[in-house]
Amino acid sequence: MSILLCVIEGYCMPEWDGIVCWPKGLPGSMVSTACPEYIYDFNHKGHAYRRCDINGTWELASNNNKTWANYSECAKFLTHYDPDQEREVFKRLYLIYTVGYSISLGSLMVATVILGYFRRLHCTRNYIHMHLFASFMLRAISIFVKDVVLYSGAALQEMERITIGCKVAVTLFLYFLATNYYWILVEGLYLHSLIFMTFFSDRKYLWGFTLIGWGVPAMFVTIWASVRATLADTECWDLSAGNLKWIVQIPILSAIVVNFLLFLNIIRVLATKLRETNAGRCDTRQQYRKLLKSTLVLMPLFGVHYIVFMAMPYTEVSGVPWQIQMHYEMLFNSFQGFFVAIIYCFCNGEVQAEIKKSWSRRTLALDFKRKARSGSNTYSYGPMVSHTSVTNVTARGPLALHLTTRLGPVSLNGHRNLPGYVKNGSVSENSIPSSGQEMRTDFCFKNCVERIVQW
Repeated sequence: MSILLCVIEGYCMPEWDGIVCWPKGLPGSMVSTACPEYIYDFNHKGHAYRRCDINGTWELASNNNKTWANYSECAKFLTHYDPDQEREVFKRLYLIYTVGYSISLGSLMVATVILGYFRRLHCTRNYIHMHLFASFMLRAISIFVKDVVLYSGAALQEMERITIGCKVAVTLFLYFLATNYYWILVEGLYLHSLIFMTFFSDRKYLWGFTLIGWGVPAMFVTIWASVRATLADTECWDLSAGNLKWIVQIPILSAIVVNFLLFLNIIRVLATKLRETNAGRCDTRQQYRKLLKSTLVLMPLFGVHYIVFMAMPYTEVSGVPWQIQMHYEMLFNSFQGFFVAIIYCFCNGEVQAEIKKSWSRRTLALDFKRKARSGSNTYSYGPMVSHTSVTNVTARGPLALHLTTRLGPVSLNGHRNLPGYVKNGSVSENSIPSSGQEMRTDFCFKNCVERIVQW
């Protein structure tokens, strides 16, 4: 009935545009409505505007033949600052996360290549690490792509095409963001299982972890994209659409909370072992120092920093509290991948040992080639002397006695003593570890975590 009255009286009809419900409009007038409060990104003190033309229809935008609307007041952030200060704040935030994600991306790429190159490092634990590295890298790449699409400065006639690309970029960003949280959760579950479960090393669990890390986020992000396209398909999807955000945020927040609980339980175990190993000692400060070190090491691995501002919504996008929160999140989130690469790869004793052995073998091979080109028949490696073939070059007289006394009998198989030498039929560095080897490796990883308290 109300729609019929609007048509009879010549008013612009009430309409839902995916963001707000517009009231009827008087022909030839500007209609305003308050910015919706359910979108926490908006300035809730501003208004959105539409124009009702003299024919009783909503005015269309000239570039895309869609209803024109002005949401500039709603999207005006940092209302208490002048434009120069606002620009400075966003430039600083952009610089922080660009540098952070770039450093994380580079370090994670190197770490992934290292874990993938040395086959002796191929085990369930390192496979999970590589999946985590991939999620961090894809998160960083999706952020860079989203920035390019959102702030490309395209011409008005290209806005429709850019809007489609923006929706795809935002959806992929949300997916890779969610996978990153869930692979951090998988790392927590795996470490927790190694500590609290006996003989937890079967590779069949890797498939379940992979499903959790990549499959679960795909489910709820797909649901979110479908609902958003049906109920709030307006502009780019980078702004929140009310309660639809909880489709993505509730699973992510759940992963953060579960991982935080796992972190607390592991810290409890470490504290208990500290008390047991230091029973009868009076230096409690050293115990607290060790516990603090172990806590600081585990914090970036479990994403504990996410819990700090998790319950703080962006109700007021202005003022000092908002700036503190943004700087904190941009700094820790962007550099977390770098810290993870250092702890899981670059500071890993097994990785360092493999790199040293590979470097020693390469150096020795180059030395042999250089000596061979120079025509020498005898090569030295440290205090050891070996011969590549039986020659008629011998030492006689006192010199022979001196050499025999100092070096002992010269072995024709001296190369067996070289670093990294593996005799025929034995397991080389390129062999895939057996299940028993992997179990011992994971057990060592478990012990390494427990030995954090000994630092």
